[in-house]
Amino acid sequence: MRETRLMKMLVAVAVYVGAVGLALAQTRTTTTTTDPVTGTTTTQQTTTSAAGTIVTYAPESDYFTFRTAPDVAPVGYYYTKETSVVDPEGRVVSLSAIRPDLPATVYYTTVGDRVVVRRVVLSQPAAVIKREETTTTTTTRP
Repeated sequence: MRETRLMKMLVAVAVYVGAVGLALAQTRTTTTTTDPVTGTTTTQQTTTSAAGTIVTYAPESDYFTFRTAPDVAPVGYYYTKETSVVDPEGRVVSLSAIRPDLPATVYYTTVGDRVVVRRVVLSQPAAVIKREETTTTTTTRP
């Protein structure tokens, strides 16, 4: 009986490790073409995506950390002026909508040794800040 439980647990762990390994596998396709007339070489990289949670974000930096699973170490993803951030409905929002612990999907390419984000799709709507102004008028009578 104990051997059966142990075997089931080992199989479950093996399946889990395989699934996490598959989920974390980063496939990147790089296509290099050479124009036979001009001899110009063009290299194109395909964008890869990952779903997970934003761990840290500081507006004064040029990157945020992102984790694809709770038991995986966060990875730094760099963003540029061209990086777009959209809400779940596809509306463009500002980069300041990124918050720690916010689920998202990032679309990125690898440039040298950096992972550069091209697009961030938030899984939850950006927080709406409602600003209310009140005016108080005080009248004194002599």
